[in-house]
Amino acid sequence: MSNNKRVLTGITTSGTPHLGNLVGAIRPAIKSSGDQSTSSFLFLADYHSLIKSQDPNLTHGSSFEIAAAWLACGLEPEVVTFYRQSDIPEIMELAWILSCITAKGLMNRAHAYKAALAHNSEQGISDLDKGIFMGLFNYPVLMAADILAFNADVVPVGKDQKQHIEMTRDIAARFNHLYGDVFNLPEALISESTGVLPGIDGQKMSKSYNNTIPIFLEEKALLKMVRKIKTNSLEPGVPKDPTNCNVFKLFKAFASETETKDLESRYYEGIAWGEAKNVLFELLNAELSELRENYNEIIGDRKKLEETLVHGAGKARETASVVLKDVRHAVGIKSFTS
Repeated sequence: MSNNKRVLTGITTSGTPHLGNLVGAIRPAIKSSGDQSTSSFLFLADYHSLIKSQDPNLTHGSSFEIAAAWLACGLEPEVVTFYRQSDIPEIMELAWILSCITAKGLMNRAHAYKAALAHNSEQGISDLDKGIFMGLFNYPVLMAADILAFNADVVPVGKDQKQHIEMTRDIAARFNHLYGDVFNLPEALISESTGVLPGIDGQKMSKSYNNTIPIFLEEKALLKMVRKIKTNSLEPGVPKDPTNCNVFKLFKAFASETETKDLESRYYEGIAWGEAKNVLFELLNAELSELRENYNEIIGDRKKLEETLVHGAGKARETASVVLKDVRHAVGIKSFTS
């Protein structure tokens, strides 16, 4: 393994890969992997998916689809370390060790847990922990293990995930305080250019909200989905605010600076919503057509895809096993003769 800066990115395998994944994780990670000064670790977060879904067919199918998506979008597995979370037992071992030195008070402050408590409170449920499972509560510890098992230096995340990196730093710092300097303190890399991509309903594009636009939709299905994007009731000819429009935000995430400025001008001139959606569709279809062809070819060879992930897991474990050896030694779990 080189001494390059380590960059780590994962996607939870709880649904079909969508434009939010493409803009927020896949494209930035592939671009970063071309940097000779970095070593990229890219993974399928299949254990994380169990928090959101108890459907084994969904978990398995999504893992396959997301793995194929990475490759279809141009990921070169020989250049990066590309693996399934579940193929790296060192991650799960580290998660337990980290949980033993992580304060419950820190976990109490996690956004996802607090949101679940707030939901129960709003529903008038006296037991605020009703329906909340330990997977959700411990989610930040597993994420910390994902990162620290490889001593990653940089983790690209959306603004809504920044807290998890802060928690990982807290956990790593606590471990280092107790046992010596074993872990790096990772930095969050937050893209200010893309922001949070909206779904068809205007909320953050997320499988949880069922508002996503899948990356590899066929042309007619893509057009139908674009037509569903929520807009306001302003008539054609009435000037419109592009900065507050879901259609424009999606367009901007894929368009060049010139294309963005041209559409912005048309908004101020009063473009009709139907026409704005047509412009978005044409751009997306042009951007995604080649990726769609790549994807359809890749999913036709499951054996090759499996071999790619197994090989990536071998590379990943070479790194993680070194880190875990240091962790075990630090906490006193080692041979009696060492």
